Amino acid sequence: MKRILLIIAAMCVLGFAAYFAFIYYVSYSEGYRSGELIRMSHKGVMMKTWEGELSQGVSGSQIFRFSVLDSDKKVIEQLNELQGQYVKMTYVERYRTFSWWGDSHFFITAVQKETSPFKYK
Repeated sequence: MKRILLIIAAMCVLGFAAYFAFIYYVSYSEGYRSGELIRMSHKGVMMKTWEGELSQGVSGSQIFRFSVLDSDKKVIEQLNELQGQYVKMTYVERYRTFSWWGDSHFFITAVQKETSPFKYK
């Protein structure tokens, strides 16, 4: 009986480890988004996460919500400096997220300043 319980416990641990590894390493999609960076905040009570919004339309009706991992310090600094400007972001979309990563399934990996197509001289 102890052996059966030990096997069941080991299967549960291996299942959890496989699930965690899948969520951590496997991405659903990768791509780019451009728009005006309208919000960047560090929010949460117990687990602080970096969250932001990118406006992709003239009226602000197309909002792209994203998260940034705490380990990406350079990206966080760039986003804070570029707030209110037109930017191009590289993102990775994951199947699921953990509460300590952020609210969104989209995670920004790189950012660069772009020229806005809406502003004319």
